[in-house]
Amino acid sequence: MFSIGEVEELSGVKAHILRYWEEVIPGFAPQKDIGGRRTYTQRELEIIMRLKFLIYEKKYTIEGARNQLIADADAVNEKADTVKQIHELRKELTELYTLIKKHRSL
Repeated sequence: MFSIGEVEELSGVKAHILRYWEEVIPGFAPQKDIGGRRTYTQRELEIIMRLKFLIYEKKYTIEGARNQLIADADAVNEKADTVKQIHELRKELTELYTLIKKHRSL
């Protein structure tokens, strides 16, 4: 877990910008500790670095960067679904192979 100061130092993004991104980027909301201080996870730091790249280097607007993050997440979910389907298909094929092998030996 990182404090907002640590994230600012690691990412080079000012704290007021981080707080603004919390307001305009859906799903980007660091937890707050008992004292009300923001704490960022490694995953949130990665999102910050991606936003920084899109906005400052690729010159995306905030809306464009938000849309790109959503598209990135959709692509990851699609890949995860494909991997799950492959595992299920592999399991079914293994079961069929075992069944065929069993019946051949009879």
